[in-house]
Amino acid sequence: MRKQIVLFFIGILTIIVLAGCGERSQTDVVESLDKKVKEMSGYKAEAKMTLQTGNEEQVYEVEIWHKTPTYYRVHLKNAARDQSQMILRNDEGVFVLTPALNKSFRFQSDWPQNSSQAYLFESLVKDVLEDPEAKFTANDKNQYIFETKTNYQNNKMLPMQEITFNKKELSPASVKVLDTDRNPLVVVEFLKFEFNTSFDKNSFDVDKNMSSAQIEVPTLASGEREPFAVKYPLEQPTGVKLLEEKEMETKNGKRVILTYGDVDGEKSFTLIQESTEIATPASASSSTFMNGEIVDLGFTIGGLNEHSLTWTNAGVDYMLASDDLTEEEMIMIAKSVAGQESK
Repeated sequence: MRKQIVLFFIGILTIIVLAGCGERSQTDVVESLDKKVKEMSGYKAEAKMTLQTGNEEQVYEVEIWHKTPTYYRVHLKNAARDQSQMILRNDEGVFVLTPALNKSFRFQSDWPQNSSQAYLFESLVKDVLEDPEAKFTANDKNQYIFETKTNYQNNKMLPMQEITFNKKELSPASVKVLDTDRNPLVVVEFLKFEFNTSFDKNSFDVDKNMSSAQIEVPTLASGEREPFAVKYPLEQPTGVKLLEEKEMETKNGKRVILTYGDVDGEKSFTLIQESTEIATPASASSSTFMNGEIVDLGFTIGGLNEHSLTWTNAGVDYMLASDDLTEEEMIMIAKSVAGQESK
């Protein structure tokens, strides 16, 4: 009997020791994430991204392909708005495709290395690695949670993020990007994630991806456009107001020029809106070069340079131009235009 009791307690102690060995430290997990990035050949993922813009939620389906070291394909779709955009990176550069308009734009950009990317695994791991003050916890769902600083070069209003990884494969489970009041403005929920997948030789080809995307979202005809509705930014620097509004007709429809400024003349900008031209098959065979960096505005992808920010949304081209505004202010204004009703 005594022997059985001794063996019983030895068994209990063994379980306790093994359980203790199973708890990994923050350093252990960080090292494993780093190793995962270095050893993987790539991945395919599906996610749901929810953006909180004002009082309205916008939900996007996101399909992510990555082949190491530098090939990317990120397809963003909003079923409710019948919108689709794709970011491609291959040996020729970085491209932004808008299938419904039969348009592609090429950037000489170091995207995605130049900023945090909430839907890219290696970007999330990089943010974890580079934040010495990152907070670490484990929950009862077999997940590791990191709270880290973000690295949005042009947006200081989203300083923190909460990244959750699954314990078993260290795949991302979710990301919450938080504003200065710790409200989640961007939430990415990963639905599928598969490491070390295979790709065919055309997986990151511009023409092939444009054609396949247009099967899901056919190219718009001129008669299918939504009625042009002027949109006004809901946010601008303090003291800035609308000074002038001009309207004119172009071959594609209406063009509206909004001029904003303050009483001191220190903060001014111009916002131009006009119906976009749908590219013909012939003109769509080559990409338009954009001078600037890719900026993820949430609802669409824009091109940002020193004095202007351009983007297309719902069949309308926008250009925000200013010699006075910071890049962060231009992005703030652009985001506040999205999804607003006409005045």
